[in-house]
Amino acid sequence: MSRSRVGSLGRRLSTWLALQSLAGLSVVCVAVYAVTHVNLEARQIEALTQKQTQVRHLLTEEPQRGDASTLTHKLDDFFVGHQDLALSLARPDGSVFYQRAVGASSPGSARVARFEVAAPATAPDKLTAVLTLDTGDDRQLLRRLALTLLAAALGGAALVSAGGFVLVRLGLRPVRELVEQTRLLAADTLHRRLDGSGQAEELEPLIAQFNELLGRLSQAYEQLEGFNADVAHELCTPLATLISSTELALRRARGADELREVLGSNLEELQRVAGIVQDMLFLSQADRGSSARRVATASLAGVARQVADYHDAALDDAGVRVEVIGDTGGEFDLPLLQRALSNLVANATRYADRGSTIRIEIDALTGGKVRFAVANHGATIEPAHLPRLFDRFFRGDRARSGAHQNHGLGLAIVAAIARMHGGRPFASSASGITSIGFTVLPAPGVSAAPSATEPSPS
Repeated sequence: MSRSRVGSLGRRLSTWLALQSLAGLSVVCVAVYAVTHVNLEARQIEALTQKQTQVRHLLTEEPQRGDASTLTHKLDDFFVGHQDLALSLARPDGSVFYQRAVGASSPGSARVARFEVAAPATAPDKLTAVLTLDTGDDRQLLRRLALTLLAAALGGAALVSAGGFVLVRLGLRPVRELVEQTRLLAADTLHRRLDGSGQAEELEPLIAQFNELLGRLSQAYEQLEGFNADVAHELCTPLATLISSTELALRRARGADELREVLGSNLEELQRVAGIVQDMLFLSQADRGSSARRVATASLAGVARQVADYHDAALDDAGVRVEVIGDTGGEFDLPLLQRALSNLVANATRYADRGSTIRIEIDALTGGKVRFAVANHGATIEPAHLPRLFDRFFRGDRARSGAHQNHGLGLAIVAAIARMHGGRPFASSASGITSIGFTVLPAPGVSAAPSATEPSPS
């Protein structure tokens, strides 16, 4: 499945920081411009209102000499120092009584107040007054303020972005250091761990999880090396026996009976090698995710009794008997289930005390789980060996009887069959009673998946 390229984390952080700073500064600048604009408009309205009151007062005041020239002179004096104000007084017939014009600095840059006032003694009718305030200076101020704020927003965003880029690089330095540490890791240096000292708090969980992963990888690598050595050792013994017996048979002429005996011995060794190879193929298929082919089984106790009957001869030789406790049904891969129970019974038979009873316990657990356990009386297994019982080629005591015939894959196959049924193996040993078994999970939906190759007896 394709996945879009994320890109550099540093560039993404720097870009988002630049955009965020530009947006923040833009909001601040727009707010400053808006507040200034509102204040200027309020000031213009207030100034125009004050001038309107003053003009109304002048027009309604009784002239000192009672002529129009006196009123005109007083109005001219009033507008001294008010170059941004214009006034027009018109009679009802449209004729101009007084006019003082001022040129607007730009079109539309004026605020106008229109009102009527009582006429003075020189003008018997009411006058219509038009008072105009030129706001060009304020508009020019707003334009300069807008340009200044725009330059400040762009410059501030550029400055913050540059500083943010430096800070992001400094902040990502621990990540680059971790990359350098991981680059030094190799198959022969898995014992090393990432140095989490001086790292950011957010990286500590990642470092801890990575170090745990390194520990598991180191352990798995060691187990793989040990497994390779065990495979070589297990195959070396029968191959050496085959080579030596064949060389002895070829040194001199032998009769048919002698050659038949040599070939029979070689066949036993070849069967042992074939058994190891088949078991290894089965474990390989299980590791690749092969699933169990489940079929309905009415009685698991019946399956356990069939397995016990198969081991009758070995049980008689060991002087032990088998007892099946419990029963349930379900859906299982019967050949694999029989293989797992057979390996457990064979293992218990080898190490059970003579005259004791091997118990095959079948329990139905909550959630549809089924638990199989094979318990025997015998020597207690050391606690340190319990976690490794299901490792391939592991034998707690190679000097014990039968170690040369059993190559140590039986319990590993049990663990693989348990995983193929969605369960897990378990083992316990205390007070002379050893119990080894596994659990299986119910099938959520039986799929027609091919069953893995059944291993040969171990």
